[in-house]
Formats: sequence, structure tokens, C-alpha cells
Amino acid sequence: MDEDVLNMSLRKFLKKVGVTSQREIEMAIRAAAAAGRLPAGGGIKAIARITLEGVDLDVSIDGMIDLE
Repeated sequence: MDEDVLNMSLRKFLKKVGVTSQREIEMAIRAAAAAGRLPAGGGIKAIARITLEGVDLDVSIDGMIDLE
């Protein structure tokens, strides 16, 4: 296994995940706000899940997205 190839490929994948997920989250929050469906309390719980096929990895990362 070439560590440099792995590192660059992983960085490319994570950049795609970051850009795509940010765009989708922003659109969903704006749509919910326009429809009056944003939850009270100033934040939304978020959970991201990463799995790798053929490798024993299934990890969830949770956090809060603050709205105020």
C-alpha cells in the first residue's frame, strides 16, 4: 500500500463529503425555515455516518448545528 496515494485519495474523498454535505444541509435547513418547521431551541442535532465496504468500519459522528 502506498501511503501517499492513500492520503491523497482520502483527502479528496473527505473534501467531497464536506462540500456536498454542507450544501445539502444548508438547503434542508433553509427549506425547513421557509416551511416554518425549524425546531425550537436554536440547534439541530446532526449525525454523520461513514462506512467502508470490504473493511470493518462503520462509524457515526454526532454534533449540533447551531442556528442562533
